[in-house]
Amino acid sequence: MKKSTLFLTLSLATLGISTVNAQINLGERALGAVQKGVTGFTFSDSDAANLAKEAVAKMDKENPVADDKDPYTIRLKKVFGKHTNENGLTLNFKVYKLKEVNAFACADGSVRVYSGLMDIMDDNELLAVIGHEIGHVANHDTRDAIKEAYKKEALVDAVSSQSDKVAAVTDSQLGKIGNAMIDSRHSRKQESEADTYSYDFMKRNKYNVNAVESAFNILAKQSEGKEASFIEKMLSSHPEAKARAAEAKARAEKDGLYKPYVKQTAKPAAKKTTKKKKK
Repeated sequence: MKKSTLFLTLSLATLGISTVNAQINLGERALGAVQKGVTGFTFSDSDAANLAKEAVAKMDKENPVADDKDPYTIRLKKVFGKHTNENGLTLNFKVYKLKEVNAFACADGSVRVYSGLMDIMDDNELLAVIGHEIGHVANHDTRDAIKEAYKKEALVDAVSSQSDKVAAVTDSQLGKIGNAMIDSRHSRKQESEADTYSYDFMKRNKYNVNAVESAFNILAKQSEGKEASFIEKMLSSHPEAKARAAEAKARAEKDGLYKPYVKQTAKPAAKKTTKKKKK
């Protein structure tokens, strides 16, 4: 997303539109960018997960999170709840009640989905987008993104001393890292691999793989003439959404699974009936 009006985007995907409400509060003290390299600097999956966990906890406090009884949470739990342990990853999920089309996943396994995305996609399309964002975690793209954010935006002292260890960060630094991590743009290769992960995720779990094509077609339509940070990020350095939809279709055809996608319609909630009192 653009830093001026950020909040994320998982990817996924994961996909999202910028908003002031979704910004991380960076505090009064601005941090200078770090230009020096760090000799022998190492940054493990565990380091990335720990930093991401702190950054996500901060974002959860600063954004409207749907509670357990909220219809959005109930729906996401129904759709995604059985995938909290996905391909060796331990995942946790929450809904941000914001109208933006957005979703993201972080190195610690945190998955955050905007209600705006849920409003325009059915369950299978939503799973396709989340699968894309999980792909970035599984492929270590999120680890690499937070590592670069850490080195460039936060550890002035550690870098200047040529430290080879990950040091603690301040609240202000954590906010800066969170913004830089979320705003990172993945390469063409990384996006393509996440697309493949999404398709394989759908196929492995016996979902309708044609929802991948449909999800990209929705994003293509959403991106027309609008500022859509999540979408811009997901599509950066990569063929446009329509081309990626075509790639998903080609995979389905190759597997003999292709059928024109029929969007699911939500079942209407049962109406409560009240018995008339006898006079």
